[in-house]
Amino acid sequence: MSAALLSDVAPRTRYSRTVPVTEESIDTAVVASFVNGDQAALRAVYDETSRLVYSYCRRSLGNDAAADVTQEVYVAAWRSRERYRPESGTLTGWLMGIARFKTIDALRASGRRPRTDSDGEPEDMGSPEEGIEEMGQRMLVAEALRQLPERSRKAVELAFWSDMTHSQISEETGIPLGTVKSDIRRGLERLRQHLEGFDASES
Repeated sequence: MSAALLSDVAPRTRYSRTVPVTEESIDTAVVASFVNGDQAALRAVYDETSRLVYSYCRRSLGNDAAADVTQEVYVAAWRSRERYRPESGTLTGWLMGIARFKTIDALRASGRRPRTDSDGEPEDMGSPEEGIEEMGQRMLVAEALRQLPERSRKAVELAFWSDMTHSQISEETGIPLGTVKSDIRRGLERLRQHLEGFDASES
């Protein structure tokens, strides 16, 4: 399960029952309209998420193929929109999950492996499928952090990248300890919702 990416530092039983589902950047009314078949909502969803989806596809497929696969992602999402369940994760994560399967299908069809990164190293550390999945997880984590308010984002980054305790973060930032704890819980819930949406998609 891709949400295991955070399991060592944010076990589900610690947060999911005490923190409400975090709204994503796409307005909930737009998400509902998308599921109900509103084409204007599809355009809004595309405008909000296509940059991330295209970037994800491009890293494995290159520019030309990525453009085609990105289009396939939204066609597939539109056709299967009634399967999406907001309680299973964010729509952004769900779309990225579809992009994962479409990217893997494109690679298999062409007989290629994922592209290399800027240093010439393979993007994947195991099978092509594993590399594509890990890349998607990391991009969703980065996207979730980008969407957080600055204060919450800084608290999460200090907690996990600088390995600071809640008390140390409070002292470092001058933010009350209770607020630091709340910011981190909400931030982790945003990350988890993205990753769970990634898991909830179907090929």
